[in-house]
Amino acid sequence: MAGRLLERIAKARKLKPIQIALVWLVKRSPIMLPIPGTSSIAHLEENIQAASLQLSENEYLELTGITELAS
Repeated sequence: MAGRLLERIAKARKLKPIQIALVWLVKRSPIMLPIPGTSSIAHLEENIQAASLQLSENEYLELTGITELAS
C-alpha cells in the first residue's frame, strides 16, 4: 500500500519514490538525518535533490496515515 502511494506521488511530481520517502522522513522528524547509501553518482544527485523538496500537507498526511495503519 505504501509503495503504491509513494509511486503515485512520485509520478505526479516527476520524481523517484525514494526521493518522496526521504522528504517524508525529514518532515516527520526534523531531528532525523537519513543518510542513504549509494553506489552511483545518479543516485547521489537524486538524494541531494530530495533535500530541497517539500511535501504538500495532503501528501504528508496520506503517507503518515499509511505508516500509522501499519503500526
